[in-house]
Amino acid sequence: MTHPPQPGRRERLQAILLRDGPTCAWCRTDLSGRTPATTDHVIPRVKGGPSWSENEVAACRRCNRLRGHTSPTDWLAECERLGWHPDEPRITRVLESLADAITTRGGQRRARTYLDAQLRRLAKR
Repeated sequence: MTHPPQPGRRERLQAILLRDGPTCAWCRTDLSGRTPATTDHVIPRVKGGPSWSENEVAACRRCNRLRGHTSPTDWLAECERLGWHPDEPRITRVLESLADAITTRGGQRRARTYLDAQLRRLAKR
């Protein structure tokens, strides 16, 4: 089954900001003013995470750069350690949405086990 191509990064970012609001998922910085928004892959691409809107959240450049390839659950803990207030429900919702998208679209074999492990870890938090 062929699925329509995903929109470009700019269009995905605009859709993500409409979906989640104009704040960084990790530190909750307002992204509607002077701080530019970036797309951050919740499941890192190096772990098989696709460039789908279901796998992306809006993040400030600082958080996106500092996070690197850190797992979502480890980065949530690091954000809390730094005194930030990450949006854990948003991260959980995005991961669940990605799981549904993978089930529907198929593929993403590398991302599946990593995603399942992250959802289990989030459920234990």
